[in-house]
Amino acid sequence: MKHKLLVLFLILPLAAVAQYSLSGVVKDANGYVVLGTQIKLSGGSLSRTKTVNGSGKYEFKDLPSGTFNLEITSGNYIEFDQVVIQNADLRHDIQLKNDKDYELGEVALRGESAKSKMEKHGFALNVIKTDEAAQRNIQTNELLNTSVGVKIRQNGGLGSNVEYSLNGLSGSAVRIFIDGIPISTFGSSYNLNSIPPSMIERIEVYKGVVPGYLSDDALGGAINIVLNQATNTNFNASVSYGSFNTLQASVNGLYRFDRSGFTVKASGFHNYSDNDYKVSGRSVLITGIGGVQTPITARRFNDAYRSTGGMVQVGYTDVKWADQFFVGFTGSDDYKEVQHGAFMTIRPYKGRFYESDATLANLIYQKEDLFIKGLDVNVNGYYGRRNRQLSDTLAQAYSWNGEPAIDFRGNEYKYIWGSQQEGGPTLAKINRNVASIRTGLSYAFNKNHKVLANHVFSGIDRQDSDALRSVLENTFVGTRDLRKNIFALTYEFNAFDNKLQASLFGKYYQQKTINVDPAIETDVAGNKQIVDEIISSNKTYNGYGFALSYALVPNVTLLGSAEKAIRLPNETEVFGNDGDNVVANSSISPEQSKNYNLGFRLGTFNFNKNQFTVSANLFTRNIKDRIGLPIESSLNINEELILYVNQGSGTSKGFDAQFNYTYDNNFGVNFNISKFDLKIESRGIEVNVPNTPFLTMNGNLRYSFKDLIQKKSQFNIFYTLYYTDEFSFLVPQGSNTVGDDFFKVPEQLVQDIGLSYAFPRNNFVMSFDVKNIFDKPVYDNLSVQKPGRAFYLKLNYSINKF
Repeated sequence: MKHKLLVLFLILPLAAVAQYSLSGVVKDANGYVVLGTQIKLSGGSLSRTKTVNGSGKYEFKDLPSGTFNLEITSGNYIEFDQVVIQNADLRHDIQLKNDKDYELGEVALRGESAKSKMEKHGFALNVIKTDEAAQRNIQTNELLNTSVGVKIRQNGGLGSNVEYSLNGLSGSAVRIFIDGIPISTFGSSYNLNSIPPSMIERIEVYKGVVPGYLSDDALGGAINIVLNQATNTNFNASVSYGSFNTLQASVNGLYRFDRSGFTVKASGFHNYSDNDYKVSGRSVLITGIGGVQTPITARRFNDAYRSTGGMVQVGYTDVKWADQFFVGFTGSDDYKEVQHGAFMTIRPYKGRFYESDATLANLIYQKEDLFIKGLDVNVNGYYGRRNRQLSDTLAQAYSWNGEPAIDFRGNEYKYIWGSQQEGGPTLAKINRNVASIRTGLSYAFNKNHKVLANHVFSGIDRQDSDALRSVLENTFVGTRDLRKNIFALTYEFNAFDNKLQASLFGKYYQQKTINVDPAIETDVAGNKQIVDEIISSNKTYNGYGFALSYALVPNVTLLGSAEKAIRLPNETEVFGNDGDNVVANSSISPEQSKNYNLGFRLGTFNFNKNQFTVSANLFTRNIKDRIGLPIESSLNINEELILYVNQGSGTSKGFDAQFNYTYDNNFGVNFNISKFDLKIESRGIEVNVPNTPFLTMNGNLRYSFKDLIQKKSQFNIFYTLYYTDEFSFLVPQGSNTVGDDFFKVPEQLVQDIGLSYAFPRNNFVMSFDVKNIFDKPVYDNLSVQKPGRAFYLKLNYSINKF
């Protein structure tokens, strides 16, 4: 049936083009262009979005005669307007008003921003806008790290392994999506730091309870990166350079032929860093003659990272038979040196690295009011290959000074197993065929009742090999297959003039894994034969949940949500991964959790030129069969390998809150705090989960100067702080705490500053950022040290009309 629908979409004739255009200029009350202003036009079956260009101009072409609504959005500010086209082109200029200019009866009404509306649907949701970040040297992960309840766990600098923690649940308990497609589909070479903020419309952070439309096995929450959906012609390019020989460049653009609707989208990126920042601490030392150990401050010398990739899509936008239809190709590859195992040990690696690449074809189809009004369809699919190879062939041992290690007699020595990591030399390669397709249908009976059906399929066919094995071993290699289907059905309704909003959903989870390894057996006649040893599983689960919100008064909203959530073991946890030092565990079970949120949102309140919001959320997570590292392994700081297991049952309870304030659109303050505890039963005793920070706080300030140096320019100053409380990666050992300090990650307070200058017309922006301005030691997972003070310069150029 799906194939028939696809053929139908391809052969539908193009609509006859309309003949009129709507254009104009958008400025604020002082006559300045407002950076990032978007205009959404809707009416009849039409729905289009434009971003004003550097001169403040916008234009919609090929419109029929009729009445159209305009939604003008800039940050938290929104206006609604209405225009009538009567058999002629229409010029309609827009001036954003100050609060004091509004009077009852005006056509342009002050309303909620799309961000505010989304955050009032009942889910514990943060919506992150990227307008300012697009102009600075800020990676997407850094932007997420400032959001309430979010903690980025990263083992080092650019390109190192990243985990996302939401209210204490992290790793694969938190699912990451790009336009609803699991990011794991794209491989390690295409990650969030590869996507510049200029390509992102918004970031949705769902904590604990995940709506049915994302329909994946997210236990602790989900982060959905929504790429820019605007269909106006545009181009953006940026390049930054800074400490540790770090270079990041990106380019993206879209060109639409207005008469036919034919559209071409393309983007590319390149990242490189030596990651040679300084480290010190208990394991950073050199061993001299006689076994004398001397602590040193050293530079990482085997930690370089490079990634390159791009995407090309061609299709049609804003035509009668499709709002968006694209077929495209995504390709990327990366190179990452490995400095050490899970912990920073006294013997770092040298010559150990991995390479990966991905090539994927994709199809996107979106249409509102398909066949009948209120029926919307959304299909987004990817299919292709991912490959990854680990190289570890050097037997020489090394010290943290980058020189060969010596024994107590002063002689250089080599590892008897012939490689940096135990297990022997390897050129292990993993080849994967991957597929992921998300399908969504929704039908709105009227403005108060809506039903949504969603399905996501993910499949991985994996084959492992090693060029250093014998021909026989590589001839009879094992295969690893994983199939996952998740269905969701949602009912949404509004009541009491939209004061009450509700979403009720159910989910069905199904995962099948097949692990096949050839083996040689002797039959009853004494003959040797090859047989397949097969380990397989096919498990199904059900989940359900709801989200409710009620507006007591227009600016005071109560929020509540709950879900029985399932998280199926991922490929790495089941099959292992040599490149990440992970051992296979085919017997691992899914983890389950009952998640509850209760919160409120106050605002947005406006008085004179002041604007502020306050929000808070109480949460609890009751977890069964939590997946993580064995509790006991935290005692061994020299452990190189990781094995994921079911730790047991546990609970997470806590709260998060945030405050936002702006004055006259020039001065802004944001502060947020997250506090929780996360306990697990270990050998019948409830203990705090190790390697987890329980208290984090973030804050940032912004001030803008207009007309500095040049008229209609804008100069911005930014300040950001990150606070992480002390935590330990050792389970408490009763009342005897002697030596526990060795395993503690100290309290951390990191501060950044940034400057940006937007030249007139806002086409060109130059920014300068200083990270960790006081060069404080920063640590994360298992006390792995992260970069110290760093400087970055970024140039950004954009154009919205050719």
